[in-house]
Amino acid sequence: MGEFMNKNNINKQAIFAQKIEALKNDLKDYPNVKIVAATKYMSIEDTRSLVLAGIKDIGENRCDIFLEKYEALKDLDINWHFFGVVQSRKVKDVCDKITCLHSLDKLSTAMELDKRLTDVLDCYVQVNISEEANKEGIPANRVKAFIKSLGKCEKIRVVGLMCVATMTYDTDLIEKQFSKMKKLKEEIEEMNLEYAPCHELSMGMSNDYKLALKYGATTIRIGRFFLE
Repeated sequence: MGEFMNKNNINKQAIFAQKIEALKNDLKDYPNVKIVAATKYMSIEDTRSLVLAGIKDIGENRCDIFLEKYEALKDLDINWHFFGVVQSRKVKDVCDKITCLHSLDKLSTAMELDKRLTDVLDCYVQVNISEEANKEGIPANRVKAFIKSLGKCEKIRVVGLMCVATMTYDTDLIEKQFSKMKKLKEEIEEMNLEYAPCHELSMGMSNDYKLALKYGATTIRIGRFFLE
């Protein structure tokens, strides 16, 4: 059984390596864009195979699954990203284990992080750019005020903005949302806040990352691409 599992893992690693190569080919004109693998639908062993195939930035969106994978994969060199809601009671368990938080949208979360963090944490402010009621994030017209309110948090650095575009085949709508994100990011950059340089855009997933690249995405979050 062990031999079979080992061969299976090797095969998975080879498949992932091919997919990574194909993805990097799509990014050949964007050499500085970071690929973060969204592994919420991957087992621990498949996540291990993906890391061994060459992806070092791994993102999760549930605290319990993240903590399980973090412990199981401690022997690997991984930059952990967190995409989901961090409940106040979980902040202490997660904050010093992640490289980057992509989903900051509440002052209460920021203040709890600030209290618990050992070092400064890179964060993206999540924007509800699609204005869908069931989505997390701050409405675009409140983002600047929210970022100003973070000035009291000494251990939060706002490196950029994050969004999840509408899931649709309407590429014009998606492009409008990404264009709005780019403009908002530029407006925040012009505020020249030391704690919020906001030079980055975390946007674009398996279905729309090529559109996101056109509008300045610096980080893409890829999940389903690796599973298809």
